[in-house]
Amino acid sequence: MGRTNARARWRAAAAALLAAGVVVGPVATPAVAEDTIRQQQWHLDAMHAPEMWKVSKGQGITVAVIDGGFKLDHPDLEGQFLPGKDFSGSPGGVGSFGDGHGTGIASLIAGTGKGMGGTGAQGLAPSVKILPLKINNGSVGPLLSSEFLGQIGQAINYAVDQGAKVINISQGMEAALPLPDDVAKLKSIVAAARARGVLIVASVGNEAQKGNPVEYPGALPGIVGVGAVDRDVITTAESEQGPQVLLAAPGMDMIAACTSPTGYCKSHGTSDSSALVSAAAALVWSAHKEWTENQVLRVLINTAGKPSDGSVRNNDVGYGAVRPRIALTDPGDPGPADVSPVPVTNPSPSASPSASASSSAPTSSAPTPVASPTEVAVGPPSSQPKAEASSGSGGSAVPIVGAVVAGLVLVAGVVFAVVRRRKSVVRPEAGIPPIPPPPPSYEPPVAPKDNPYAK
Repeated sequence: MGRTNARARWRAAAAALLAAGVVVGPVATPAVAEDTIRQQQWHLDAMHAPEMWKVSKGQGITVAVIDGGFKLDHPDLEGQFLPGKDFSGSPGGVGSFGDGHGTGIASLIAGTGKGMGGTGAQGLAPSVKILPLKINNGSVGPLLSSEFLGQIGQAINYAVDQGAKVINISQGMEAALPLPDDVAKLKSIVAAARARGVLIVASVGNEAQKGNPVEYPGALPGIVGVGAVDRDVITTAESEQGPQVLLAAPGMDMIAACTSPTGYCKSHGTSDSSALVSAAAALVWSAHKEWTENQVLRVLINTAGKPSDGSVRNNDVGYGAVRPRIALTDPGDPGPADVSPVPVTNPSPSASPSASASSSAPTSSAPTPVASPTEVAVGPPSSQPKAEASSGSGGSAVPIVGAVVAGLVLVAGVVFAVVRRRKSVVRPEAGIPPIPPPPPSYEPPVAPKDNPYAK
């Protein structure tokens, strides 16, 4: 890369760090005083979770979570973790963490709510077991893009060998960064995992307003890419768009367990949405253990809330917002066990979105510095949360500077990966570009009749 580009990235990095200090440092939104932590989890009520749990809580299903470390003794997660493995090469093992992101994701999937005297954060699938797999996502030091993708690949292989049915990857990096060989190797690992009957779910990224870059692993074929919607089932402004988006789930004003002093955080982003789709898959699979991953995914698609533009799918929510209660109570025909319910429209390792969609947003040609999102520590009703710095899911904010700097360090001319998690939000404005028609052999899923999360 040229000196001018490198200098521009460093100037942008400085600006991002300054912006991060302004956004995250002095300000935090207090929790609603009259609400418990569980009562603030609006998505569980919107998705009719208590009614759904009468049918399934995800019992008997293992969900592997590939992330940057986990607080294994959080009251809402005690007893939920299986013995995991650390692929990061950092000290401390799987129970150490540089931020609270992994803890939050695990909580959204399998939190028990036992904290805060039984009023803590619950997961969408509270009887699921979590297989914690730690990678270096930038929170425990700088990393090479090949290292990042390589660790994800190792973690996927391990999860498959350990019997995980669902793998959640709420991580990502721009497609412009990794070497083609690294992407091709991970693509092969994903294909092998799917061939062994494992469903892999990943966030598509939070850079829709910053060039909408394709991100890996979420854009790889065979992975269920997930976008984010808000309380009104409207795509959040940060949620990336493109043919890689297959489903959507809540990803705004999310409350989950974390590593802040209060033990709870408010967050947003496609990371959270991915966790909920993983949990939804676990709920359905628990109720129909004889189904394959293709059948579970087909039912999630067929019962998802229809995109508001009337299409079968579009580039912002894919086939719609998951509705696991409908999937459990009225799943319909799960279809053939050995046929994928979706065409392969994910961008190839070397392609920009325009190669897969006729009018997708452009990718960025170089890594861009990004400030982590504002995440607010929330506590018991009587407490006033205190803001901290953050780089992921972890407190009012867990250290933000490390993630930004780690994503921008240049060593011996090697570009380090920017690991995407959650970013700040404004409202969306533009419409959604179309995607190309599916191949003739493809049979589209049946579109549901309404749009809400559940009715």
